Amino acid sequence: MSRDHLKGATAALGPTYDADAPFLELLARGAAAEAYDRPVLLARAEGGSGERIAALEHAKLLALRVRSELEGRRRREAELSALFETAHDLAGPRDVDAVLQAIVQRARSLLGTDIAYLSLHDPARGDTYMRVTEGSVAARFQQLRLGMGEGLGGLVAQTARPYVTDDYFRDDRFRHTTTIDAGVRDEGLVAILGVPLMLGPHVIGVLFAADRRARVFEREQIALLGSFAALAAAAIDTANLLTETRSALAGLEHANEIIRDRSAVIERASDVHDRLAELVLRGGGVHDVAAAVSQVLDGTVEFLETAPAAAVEASRAEGHAVRHEHDWVAAVAAGGELLGALVLRGHPGLDPVDQRTLERAAMVTSLLLLARRSAAEAEQRVRGELLDDLLEARDRDPRLLRERATRLHADLDATHVVLAARLDAAAPDADQEADARRRLWSAASHLAATRHGLAAARDGGTVLLLPLEHGDTATELARRTALHLGTAVHEAVTVGASAPVRGLAADPDTVVAAYAEGRRCLDALRLLGRSGDGAAAEDFGFLGLLLAGDRDVAGFVERTIGRVVAYDERRGTDLLRTLDAYFASGMSPARTKDELHVHVNTVAQRLERVGRLLGDDWQSPARALEIQLALRLHRLANPVPH
Repeated sequence: MSRDHLKGATAALGPTYDADAPFLELLARGAAAEAYDRPVLLARAEGGSGERIAALEHAKLLALRVRSELEGRRRREAELSALFETAHDLAGPRDVDAVLQAIVQRARSLLGTDIAYLSLHDPARGDTYMRVTEGSVAARFQQLRLGMGEGLGGLVAQTARPYVTDDYFRDDRFRHTTTIDAGVRDEGLVAILGVPLMLGPHVIGVLFAADRRARVFEREQIALLGSFAALAAAAIDTANLLTETRSALAGLEHANEIIRDRSAVIERASDVHDRLAELVLRGGGVHDVAAAVSQVLDGTVEFLETAPAAAVEASRAEGHAVRHEHDWVAAVAAGGELLGALVLRGHPGLDPVDQRTLERAAMVTSLLLLARRSAAEAEQRVRGELLDDLLEARDRDPRLLRERATRLHADLDATHVVLAARLDAAAPDADQEADARRRLWSAASHLAATRHGLAAARDGGTVLLLPLEHGDTATELARRTALHLGTAVHEAVTVGASAPVRGLAADPDTVVAAYAEGRRCLDALRLLGRSGDGAAAEDFGFLGLLLAGDRDVAGFVERTIGRVVAYDERRGTDLLRTLDAYFASGMSPARTKDELHVHVNTVAQRLERVGRLLGDDWQSPARALEIQLALRLHRLANPVPH
């Protein structure tokens, strides 16, 4: 464990060092999870106090959380490191068998399987044969040949799609044969995952990971094995390219000149591989990759999310960069998803190695985009879980909520606004509706991350918790959010906002009430036909009561005259009674003093106090109407006993 990791673990474990010390030692030496129970058991055996045992239990939970986080981080680092190491192997003049053996070894290690193996297509016989195995113990299994559609591997080779089974012999999706089943039985395999090795649209083999026990392979593990398969296909393709090059050189009269030319090209290709590897290791982005390839190819390379559709589809279908007018286009794709394209401008002619350099840069770009997306999705999930806890788990420890928010660069003690956002247009079917909601959630999560807030999918839409900046209002924030989200998803998005709230960690009910208020504003906007707009509770006044589905009478009264009610309760004054009499007397101080049997100066002083509590515009027609409604609702809710 690094010193920085240990410092982070120490900070997370809290202030009571006596309770934390044994767990810090366990973290420092990387102990197994079972070892974390021993300090608690030992304290109980020694008759420790309940307070000490509780502190140890708390420290244990925090230490296990730190351990889990560090283990996950180490695992992700190991996966990326293995991918980049394998990619770097391809840049060097290594034997293809050694590269393939390293790939299956790393795949087996990272997926934690009993065995990993790789089969290649035999064009002459029309089947696939075992090329490399790691962890295999059965000779018959190592000599298997799988016809197209036979066994799981034959199905992968036939359909060019990944397949996974958690119990091979009970799975009837593929054709079982006596020979293949006998080999699998000899090896004792139960759970098998297979992904295709693709060169363009062609399957050249299959990469497998398998266990001798039932197991469910996660989506991330399938994607990781697919990345290794892409690297294995690149290694084989590189070997084939070198073979073709040697054959061509052997038959040419001007061998020395061709060798010099080819050496210069290979050196340039090696240079771009080195640059790309350096960019990846130092955390560069897709535009850095484009800039590096631009220098090597002596041209302008751009990454575009939207490129000429026909050229991109042709590149993805063929697995190569294609010429489009005076440009070259290489599709950036992962699995069946198109992520964009690398476009080399103004190069009508491109030699094969430079073309392959552009294609490899596109592959590295896709890996970077997937890595960035995985990190962003993980952060989005964490932000959504924290907001869900604020809305649902009211018994959460405020200190832990603040700590979780701090790790996300959010401050729950600052002034926030809760916003409810929803798409207005109904999708034609359920799948498109779900996709539209995912896009809205993704856009909202990105906005929350940039604004140091939180976002979560909820009630068919999205809820955001955003800090209110100095000089800003809830209404302005709601309108900006509606515009931002609508632009991001290319559809109208309506946003309702609560009044500003504080102390969210200390009182989770505040978040729940604010969310309800934001949803009422959202409903009011839609009823008024203001789809695609944003507004806050302060914009509607008592109209919000009439338009909202769940009328918050108490909230309206509190927002309108709550400060006057609180003042009377604290001071024992009669400001509410004075307001009632004032409006009942046609807003005439003279008639009001007769109604209350007090001096007119007393009425003036009380009304001046009301103005300081409610604002200078409290007697304007709109405000006066709301105040009179609030007074009547308050009387109805608090009748004077006879």
